Amino acid sequence: MKKMKKFLAVLLSVLFVAGCFAACSDSQTASADSDLQYIKDKGTMVIGITEYEPMNYYDENGELTGFDTEFAQAVCEKLGVEAQFQVIDWDNKTFELESGSIDCCWNGMTLTEEVKAAMSCTSPYVKNEQVLVMKSDAIGNYTDVSQLGELTFAAESGSAGAAAIESAGYIDKCTTVTAQSDALLEVESGSVDACVIDSTMAKAMTGEGTSYKDLAYGIALTSEEYGIGFRKDSDVTAEVNKIIEEMKADGSLQQLADKYELTLA
Repeated sequence: MKKMKKFLAVLLSVLFVAGCFAACSDSQTASADSDLQYIKDKGTMVIGITEYEPMNYYDENGELTGFDTEFAQAVCEKLGVEAQFQVIDWDNKTFELESGSIDCCWNGMTLTEEVKAAMSCTSPYVKNEQVLVMKSDAIGNYTDVSQLGELTFAAESGSAGAAAIESAGYIDKCTTVTAQSDALLEVESGSVDACVIDSTMAKAMTGEGTSYKDLAYGIALTSEEYGIGFRKDSDVTAEVNKIIEEMKADGSLQQLADKYELTLA
């Protein structure tokens, strides 16, 4: 009798878990047709970022701020959801997106062909370049990409900077790091001669009055534009594009760009 009760208890537990799983699966299936509805139903948009001034960074009070931070918060407010920021390994951004760990990549993301093939991307919103950063007393010696063969580099893994170094033919002399800020540290420490990072970050973080006063940026290896990446075929993309156009039309996006000294696309 005791064995029978134990068996029934186990059986009921299994059936309960299976029922919950089925219910969850049905719920996920119901929202699978609309990524926008899925995000609205849960009330949050999980945004994959790295710490990158001036796009997403922590200020002196420990508060997350930056152009993309404020931009995302404004867009999410219009969508009626909360912006929830999650620091990710940028090299794994596509996996994080496809697995559902995040809902979008929104961190000064360059619209490369690879990115556009892997994600549903918005229209461009900010212009950028990949620039060479070195010690300020050396940067003036390099005025053309063809002169860079004698240098060693650092770049964020999976970044447009790393792609620019590869396109220039110098990837075998490049150390990849977790974040663009780490690439600056490599140059500052002297472990490499130069790094290639976004001009938006170089402007904000090098030169007098910054964290890297002895570093300076020079020639551009590429020019590019930033966009926001959602899951493939996501209906959120079109909705966010509408909001971007609204914010351009009412001047609020230009005002935000002026605040962070950026150029709108």
